[in-house]
Amino acid sequence: MQNIPHIPVLYREVVDAFEGVEDGVIIDCTMGYGGHTSLLLDAYENISVIAIDQDETAIAFSTKRLEKYADRVQIKKGRFSQVIQEILQEIDPKRICGVLADIGVSSLQLDQKERGFSYESETLDMRMDTDAPLSAADVVNGYAQHQLEEILLEYGELRNYKKIASEIVKNRPFHSAKELSEKLKPFMPKGKKIHPATLLMQAIRIEVNDELGELKGLLQALEYAKLPNARVAIISFHSLEDRIVKQTFSKWSKNCICPSEAFRCECGNNHSLGKIITRKPLIAQPDELKQNARSRSAKLRVFQMDIDDE
Repeated sequence: MQNIPHIPVLYREVVDAFEGVEDGVIIDCTMGYGGHTSLLLDAYENISVIAIDQDETAIAFSTKRLEKYADRVQIKKGRFSQVIQEILQEIDPKRICGVLADIGVSSLQLDQKERGFSYESETLDMRMDTDAPLSAADVVNGYAQHQLEEILLEYGELRNYKKIASEIVKNRPFHSAKELSEKLKPFMPKGKKIHPATLLMQAIRIEVNDELGELKGLLQALEYAKLPNARVAIISFHSLEDRIVKQTFSKWSKNCICPSEAFRCECGNNHSLGKIITRKPLIAQPDELKQNARSRSAKLRVFQMDIDDE
């Protein structure tokens, strides 16, 4: 019996998000430990899941965990923005009834200090795919100061990004996440409930793994595919991701795409890809917050694609 080391966030909300789905394929873009995948397979006996992950450790664990579902689950390795395009070419779009993505770093990666995601880690890596060429060490020790300033501002939303970038350049090379977070702790935001180095680590991690690019790539692939009847559920963990999802779902829901200054509609007024299911994002319930502190930042947005495929 495997020791399941992780409770998936918003586990009830994810299952409920696909309520009414009778059969077909759900694509789990971020399999991790297989928590959401197994819950969906248990809840909906007539669906199958194609699960994606780029982490070999996650794939090894979940292959074992999900073997009881036999031919109802298929696991693919790679970045989900790329693999989903392959899937969309391999199977009939009408068979896809759902797409789930739990964006960001997984508990698996956070808990393994040797992966360098934790501010207590003795390494400086942060690669979700350990075969990827770019690591946190490359970013911290190799980027020019202006490049560091850009990612600290855009991905970390740190007000004193210039000072932090200057301190990094002045004190490098850094050899561990612990060394980096301790050295820069005096320059981090004060008074928040999170660790002072959280936003710093977030910015570097997003750059290393191109996390926002991955999310945008996924949404663009789904928009281009125009799936006729798929439920799209996206879990985000910070404002940058949530903003992208919210704006994309809003765009998808609009019939008219004419410029706001247009005197009258000239686009045909038939561009909607479906409707927004969650006007406000779903968040963890109190009992989940007590059990799993990481769920406090999770937000789930759901969109129902409804496209005439004739």
